[in-house]
Amino acid sequence: MSPRPSPSLSARSRALAAMLCAAPLLLVSLGASAVHPPAPPAPPAGKVFVIKVHSILQPVAAEFIADSLARADAARAAALVVQLDTPGGLSTSMREAFTAMLAAKTPVVVYVAPSGAEAASAGFFLLMAADVAAMAPGTNAGAAHPVGGQGETIGGVMGKKIEQDFAATIRSLAARNGRNAALAEEAVVESRSFTADEALAAHLIDLVAPSLPRLLTAIDGRVVKKGEISIALHTAAAPVEDLEMSPLRRLLGTVADPNIAYLLLTLGSLGLFFELMHPGAVLPGVVGGICLVLAFYALSVLPVNTAGLALLGLALLFFFAELKTPSHGFLGVAGIVALVLGSLMLFKTAEPALRVSLDVIVSLTLFTALVLGFLVYRVVYASRLPVRTGAEGLLRERGVARTALAPRGKVFIHGEIWDAVAEAPVASGEPVEVVAVDDFILRVRPRRPPASPSDV
Repeated sequence: MSPRPSPSLSARSRALAAMLCAAPLLLVSLGASAVHPPAPPAPPAGKVFVIKVHSILQPVAAEFIADSLARADAARAAALVVQLDTPGGLSTSMREAFTAMLAAKTPVVVYVAPSGAEAASAGFFLLMAADVAAMAPGTNAGAAHPVGGQGETIGGVMGKKIEQDFAATIRSLAARNGRNAALAEEAVVESRSFTADEALAAHLIDLVAPSLPRLLTAIDGRVVKKGEISIALHTAAAPVEDLEMSPLRRLLGTVADPNIAYLLLTLGSLGLFFELMHPGAVLPGVVGGICLVLAFYALSVLPVNTAGLALLGLALLFFFAELKTPSHGFLGVAGIVALVLGSLMLFKTAEPALRVSLDVIVSLTLFTALVLGFLVYRVVYASRLPVRTGAEGLLRERGVARTALAPRGKVFIHGEIWDAVAEAPVASGEPVEVVAVDDFILRVRPRRPPASPSDV
């Protein structure tokens, strides 16, 4: 009999045969995986950060935008929405803001809202620099032509250079995001402005959205490019977080407004001026000092014209001189003229939004003129009052002879006993009147009641 095969050997043979049969299928599967790798799991949706810039573009606003972008990058946010409403601002702050936007890793959505808002002048540059540009119905954008410090057209070679620089910048920003660069340039060269619907039809913006939730829903799934990287937005279901300015930054932002800075500077000067005229009042000096410190901060971040600042200082000197040496109003009028000229020249900038409002200048000038007029009236009124102190204050004062004056003796006047010389003999206890003061000796005369007709 032949021996039977071992069961263990038979099982091994069957296992080996199964592995050989499965090997081709395994190789095919691995090859398919190499050509079409499995999709990685979707990353969790990040937050959408929202900031509001409803002011002129000045250093505080630009710093707030840059800090918010840094925070969004650190949190790997899905997007940062800049809700914008600005009449313009400093070109330096504008460039700082859109440079931070272009360098950020987080997609930036600039949303001109709410209805009635604008993205004029420098704000239009931020709109063109955004990865997604949106506007609410009833808003407008554009009018980005550079102008002089008083709103005038800048002529000559310098004006041409500034205009071409702004035009090249806006073309670059618009073309980067596939927008209508030629029409964007017209906003700079020809001061064109666009409504939300006009901007959408002209391909200057990406969409019109009536509210923030509608905006986030509309841009969900949109692909934007940050450098060489394409990023798909996931904003529809993303949690929304508002980033607020700190109280200190909000205060500094308010102070950096040209109108507020001008008011603080003028009112602070008037407060110190009043304190100097009335020492010991305390409150005007304290309030004036605080106003001046805040005004000096604003002047440190705004483009100040030293000639305008000097004229404001000269106006204060004229007011002080008018009160000390009355000139029948001549120095006061000169101070008012210097105040107006200094106010108009205070800020040197090519941006109308950074000039002091004419209404504010007129109102403050009238207020200053009224305060000065009141102080001048009080000075003149006080100068016409009789002197009640010193040697001159004793003239025509009445007293009583304490001793007989023949002609020397003692008199009691103003609660004090004085040496006196009488023009005529005076008995003790009789009334006298001072006619002159010679050093510390009074010259007096008797003051007797007039004789009655019956005594004649």
